[in-house]
Amino acid sequence: MWRKLLGTPHDVAIFVIRVALGGMIWAHGAQKFLGWFGGHGWIDTLRFFEHSLHIPAPLGAVAILTEFFGMAALVLGLLGRVFAAGAATIMVVAVLTIHHRFGFYMNWYTDPGRGEGFELHFLAMAMAVAIMIRGSGAWSIDRLLVRNRTQRP
Repeated sequence: MWRKLLGTPHDVAIFVIRVALGGMIWAHGAQKFLGWFGGHGWIDTLRFFEHSLHIPAPLGAVAILTEFFGMAALVLGLLGRVFAAGAATIMVVAVLTIHHRFGFYMNWYTDPGRGEGFELHFLAMAMAVAIMIRGSGAWSIDRLLVRNRTQRP
């Protein structure tokens, strides 16, 4: 079972996708968890989730912890398929709770009365699916754990 979950080829393209996806979502997790990068921090984010989005605090906490700790693990290639599924789930929830009402496209002209569409969420979901299919790829902890160095892409 572990070999199936952690097994992955030495795939450099998946490595690039994994680090880009994990790093991008991790930064958003740092905003929510620690208040870094202009974020509001743990308490205010949980309040926003609960009062504005009607997401119960325990589920909001799971999302924040997944964005911060889970995406750090994804960058390192630890349980890549699991945390890629977490990333995809977070993107789906973000689209369904907020971004669907603004359409597909980003707010390229920074119109203050208009929010962001879901085009980047769609790309993140596609990246997550690629990781779920192929695993963590090159230079991952998953690869070290199952010692599958002889496996080819």
